[in-house]
Amino acid sequence: MPSRDDKPFVFDTEHRLVVLTGAKARSLPELRRMLEHAPKSSIFFHTHQEYLVRDFRKRVYYNDFALWVSEALREEALAEKLAAIDLLAFTTIRELQLAILESIDGYTRTTVTQRCRPEDAFHFCRSRSFVLPTGLVAHDVPEFFAKLPQISHASLYFHFFEARLRLGRRTSDFSRWLRGRERTDLADAIDALNPYVRTLGDLKRDIILIGQGAGNQS
Repeated sequence: MPSRDDKPFVFDTEHRLVVLTGAKARSLPELRRMLEHAPKSSIFFHTHQEYLVRDFRKRVYYNDFALWVSEALREEALAEKLAAIDLLAFTTIRELQLAILESIDGYTRTTVTQRCRPEDAFHFCRSRSFVLPTGLVAHDVPEFFAKLPQISHASLYFHFFEARLRLGRRTSDFSRWLRGRERTDLADAIDALNPYVRTLGDLKRDIILIGQGAGNQS
């Protein structure tokens, strides 16, 4: 049986510098070719960046690939298929990458597509992350839930989205720490939340409610 982990939880945040990779596409074959060799950070960026700002902007698609296929290529059927990919089903970027490629392959086998205008080309970006401490630290479970209302959306995004998929983990930083504190009940309840159907504000609220509802003794 694993021993109890009494390390405090250190809330970090993340600053991102978005840069162009130099790769661009004007057609589905070009997009597919670039996708196959794109860095993991680029695929993560184009499938997740909008979730960091979705509290403030409402878009038809939160997946950049789906949005470009819809607006630049006018291939709405494929755009809907790409947007419907369940991001929660994957624990690695490679799995997500293969799912996107499979969707494009299935579509192009039966459909002849066109090239978009040069000014509408898809430009692959990637983000360079700089992780910084927030100054917030929780030494026990009650303090952890007491500090949650103070964390920023960027901090929540880092500990929930980044930890789970970009780093290839099957759980969030929050749940990993709570399991170390022998609060599997709270960890499981947080893992059951689907962050892709919530705003970051809603996600934080629901995590706080889990602590309040289940009891958060050390």
